[in-house]
Amino acid sequence: MALHAHWLRKLAVMAAAMLCAGACGAQQEVVVMAGERPPYIGASLPDGGYVPELVNAALQGSGFRASFQYSAWARARMEAAHGRASAMLTTDCDSSADFVTSATFFGGSIGLLKKRDMTLPAAYRIGAVRDGVSLPSVEQNTQLEKVWAASDLQNLDWLEQDKVQAALMDKYAAADLMASQRPQLVGELEFITPALAQPGYCLAFSRRTPHYQALQAAFNAGLAARARDGSLERIMNKHGLFYPRKAQQGKVQLLIGTVNNSDMVTMQQLSREFEARNPDISLAWRVLDENTLRVRLMGDLAIGDGQFDVMTIGSFELPIWARRGWLAPVANLPASYEVDDLLPTVRKLLSVDGQLFALPFYAESVMTYYRKDLLAKAGLVMPAQPTYAWLASAAARLHNPAAGVYGLCLRGKPGWGENMSVVGMLARAHGARWFGDDGQPELTSPAWQSSVDTYAQLLDQFGPPHPERNGFNETLALFAQGHCALWVDATVAAGMLFDTHRSKVAAHLGLAPAPVSPAAVSGAWLWTWALAIPTSSQHRTQAERFISWATSRGYIRSVAMRQGWIAVPPGTRKSTYTSTQYLSAAPFAQAVYEAIVPSSGVEGSGMSQYGNVFAFEGIGDRTGQEIAKVLRHEQSVGTALKRAQNFALEQIGAGKR
Repeated sequence: MALHAHWLRKLAVMAAAMLCAGACGAQQEVVVMAGERPPYIGASLPDGGYVPELVNAALQGSGFRASFQYSAWARARMEAAHGRASAMLTTDCDSSADFVTSATFFGGSIGLLKKRDMTLPAAYRIGAVRDGVSLPSVEQNTQLEKVWAASDLQNLDWLEQDKVQAALMDKYAAADLMASQRPQLVGELEFITPALAQPGYCLAFSRRTPHYQALQAAFNAGLAARARDGSLERIMNKHGLFYPRKAQQGKVQLLIGTVNNSDMVTMQQLSREFEARNPDISLAWRVLDENTLRVRLMGDLAIGDGQFDVMTIGSFELPIWARRGWLAPVANLPASYEVDDLLPTVRKLLSVDGQLFALPFYAESVMTYYRKDLLAKAGLVMPAQPTYAWLASAAARLHNPAAGVYGLCLRGKPGWGENMSVVGMLARAHGARWFGDDGQPELTSPAWQSSVDTYAQLLDQFGPPHPERNGFNETLALFAQGHCALWVDATVAAGMLFDTHRSKVAAHLGLAPAPVSPAAVSGAWLWTWALAIPTSSQHRTQAERFISWATSRGYIRSVAMRQGWIAVPPGTRKSTYTSTQYLSAAPFAQAVYEAIVPSSGVEGSGMSQYGNVFAFEGIGDRTGQEIAKVLRHEQSVGTALKRAQNFALEQIGAGKR
């Protein structure tokens, strides 16, 4: 019951935050210049990345608020030095004639990146970014020939093309770039250990800025306060940045990376049972939003960091990662696991050549959620098979923002697994494809144009404010709190929305199939979140014990006992759908089962939702970012798709080099 109350409060806070547009009071703007360096700071990162969020948290209550402007690092320094900006972000934290600097905060790990199969000679060429990360020990080494790159991405390309033998880079910046823009390099490069340095970031306040001393004092005091109350580490963790884990003596510690969905949070809470039964194992958790999780897992593989022992991955990644040797086969399951109880559709998604490479935690397809009371009041009847056209006309009649009710809620947060899961479904229903038979992107096709036009118009006319901020969890919160009349999304949400402890609309909830196009195509995805073990893990035996526990019939019974049958992870086991207790508690059970186990089987039910191209994740993310700009009215649909097309062509070209 306490878990349910906590989740309901969390949903209420999320919904209120998304709908609130109030001012924060008068604050003086502080312009901070910086170069972009994902995962720490960048215009395309959530909230601009960890650094902007931390800086504003430190300045909270001081009367100042920072706004970040991005440029080349050299220009950032010049703008701040001449007083055209209040401060700059830097790793050079010694005060000078132009600047006074703040206390330092977490800033990553600098080292040398090289090809895995290369032994560096005594003298070699090293790539570095001018005004980027730098180390005196490297710059003063006469045996190294320094070559200056324009960017970290060019530095990576030079390393791939053997123009340099090593690249001086921030470890996690390199990992993120490989994950998002150079996936063909994942697993091909490695960092030389130990790291050469772990410098901190600081703010350098221009002495030409009025009140620069007051700014420095306010920031330092706020930073110290955020460190004391744990906010600094929480902000880091939100963005997937963590201090090194501390192992418990005498125990094997498993590091688990998972998504911050409700079912996974429950898994973390109930994992004390596993630890009690396995006293030789302790668990450490990295619970992240979907976009951040994917980048961190891919980045871990990219640089061979070996941090994770258990990875939460989906049915898109699994066959690619398994064939590249990144995942360990699940080969030692006990008879008590009852592997034949897994739904065949889901088991097939997680197998390569008949061998399981992950175990399913939950599976989902798509359905239409609606408020029966609101439809009845408007004189509407949900069709047995809704169409996109019907949803649009119904949303127009149901839209009542003055009463806090929006006609249609859809994901808008950028990401290939966030807004592009919905946009891709709509596009596929209308005949669009990510890639043609020749492997070339088709994002500027008429089908894509009309599909994205429809999506943007629906959210612009009938959606909640700032839809580009809302992913699965945020739209779930809006619907559960009564702010959406219609919602098209994952079937996994049904258990939460019918749960009166977690939803205010459970008594009025209706379900219908995913909408279809005029050609009666839905484009609905078939997806499973699954637990896999990377081959880089040093604790595979213990990791397999954990994933077999978390996906077992016993775990499902444990959730049922503590939270009720309505809350158990759906879509994975035959026994769940033959349980009279589950069927009586979950009015959505049969609808979800039919969506996950269609008569047509796996093919055509979701895998073609995503392009069968290794670079798809980066392409999907960039496309999602461009479409989010459409929702913010920053560019047209045509411009967004053209930019996405050009990026896709660049990525495919880079992969062929």
